[in-house]
Amino acid sequence: MLPGLLGVIQATETVKLLLGAGEPLVGRLLLVDALAMRFRELRVRKNPDCVVCGPRPSVTRLIDYEAFCGVGATTSSGIVQPVHSHVPELSVEELKALRDRGEKLVLVDVREPREWAISDLGDSVKIPLGTLPENLGKLSKDDEIVVYCRTGGRSGNAVAFLLEHGFEKVRNLAGGINRWADRIDKSLPRY
Repeated sequence: MLPGLLGVIQATETVKLLLGAGEPLVGRLLLVDALAMRFRELRVRKNPDCVVCGPRPSVTRLIDYEAFCGVGATTSSGIVQPVHSHVPELSVEELKALRDRGEKLVLVDVREPREWAISDLGDSVKIPLGTLPENLGKLSKDDEIVVYCRTGGRSGNAVAFLLEHGFEKVRNLAGGINRWADRIDKSLPRY
């Protein structure tokens, strides 16, 4: 009920702004106490250092959210285009075959620590993506490296970064650990 109430208030404010009618909540913060059914209003001042609405804004347009998250752009047919089509990839089936043959590989997990407890490939070097620049010393340019994350977006970013820093034998695990769980080890949790 509360989201409905606030949604109606937001819609009303939008109509008032579009029509230039009434008194919009600009410069005021409406506090809603739904249990007591009380409304309070606070006056707020504009932050002169705001990066969006200040006198010298540094944020002037929306980010490409899909690219930022490593998801890819959706075409008109609904197909997700990979963001990192230029990075070398390895399928989960190819990785399983390499591991089964005992090939020497270094698996690098660039997920966050909270994700490691959910599912894990076991023998991975764990370097969260945000810490990769300061942890390059943990990796050798001589090793065959396979980078993975949950679905392949962050690891694609990591592979692109590693390629830029002279790592030539590095590949992204296409589909990430979730695809591994779907196709190789169904006992592994997906999230």
